[in-house]
Amino acid sequence: MKKISLIFSLLVLALAVQTSVFAQNAGNKGYKPDDIATDFKLKNVDGKTVSLSDYNKAKGFIVVFTCNHCPYAKAYEDRIIALDKKYASKAYPVIAINPNDPAVEPDDSYAAMQQRAKEKGFTFPYLFDDGQKVYPQYGATKTPHVFVLNKEKGKNVVRYIGAIDNNYADASDVSEKYVEAAVDALLAGKEVKQASTAAIGCSIKFKK
Repeated sequence: MKKISLIFSLLVLALAVQTSVFAQNAGNKGYKPDDIATDFKLKNVDGKTVSLSDYNKAKGFIVVFTCNHCPYAKAYEDRIIALDKKYASKAYPVIAINPNDPAVEPDDSYAAMQQRAKEKGFTFPYLFDDGQKVYPQYGATKTPHVFVLNKEKGKNVVRYIGAIDNNYADASDVSEKYVEAAVDALLAGKEVKQASTAAIGCSIKFKK
């Protein structure tokens, strides 16, 4: 009888831990448009740490949660590079963050990130969310998942959340460029008309 009771107690404990982890990773709603994003300090592929506060002249940021292995992330790599080339000079640089746990997805290890950034010639920081502390704050659920931030009175205000555009499969057949529309509106001092869309991509990999 005691043995059965012990087994039952262990099962209850295991279920409680699993429920807690699920709530932490899947239930975190993160930021909404108009929320203020907190800064972070993450390791870049060059070994240096990067924070939003490092960019004194930035007017805002295009924060992209992405990774190496995901087919959606790969499909968008050239478009992410193009976003940085177009908007970094206008003070809206791209900041890419890999949110995946390499123990779950080895292709997203830090070493693999360094190799991928070199192969693709990334023009922007590619940061490792070690310990997976940043992506839950933002509420990122996919790779890629974009958060456009605008600097307002010294704070980073979330002005757009979602997909890069409306056609991940074919860059030549895109009819709505959500991120570009958002940044162009901010540059013109206008309100972002479409502040959120559904992010399309692979689920973020975390330890269960």
